[in-house]
Amino acid sequence: MPVGVRLMQKVSSTRTFARIAPHVIPVMDKTVHRLTRGKVLLSARMLPGVILTARGAKSGQPRVTPLACMPEPDGGWLLIGSNFGRPGHPAWTANLLAHPDAEVNWRGQDIPVRAELLAGEARAAAWKAALEFWPPYATYQQRIEREIRLFRLTRR
Repeated sequence: MPVGVRLMQKVSSTRTFARIAPHVIPVMDKTVHRLTRGKVLLSARMLPGVILTARGAKSGQPRVTPLACMPEPDGGWLLIGSNFGRPGHPAWTANLLAHPDAEVNWRGQDIPVRAELLAGEARAAAWKAALEFWPPYATYQQRIEREIRLFRLTRR
């Protein structure tokens, strides 16, 4: 594993990162993604990422959220609602629960998707794969009482 990745895993496991990153990374990603017309997602230089557009759970208005993702072999994606190890579920997870039909921008291409909240054996297998993919998720889970939500996105 490259030294930069190991260092980023260490840094991203800290409480300081959890306090700062949610305010900096999404703003930076949205801005660069917009300026490059969907060609660049800065955080994807470390982890694969998508721009999720889902309808707001209460408002029904489009909500745009840059997210790290785990691409799956079948062409879908796994989204991990870690919220950087902070107590509450991220808002985008409530949006997908209320409105599972959404869209992702993956490498500059808009793709309609359907989200499924994983439970039971499917969740356990996905969680194991997520931990192999990005070990800091284990630290995030240890810090909080809620179970981190996992969503599988499949193309519609």
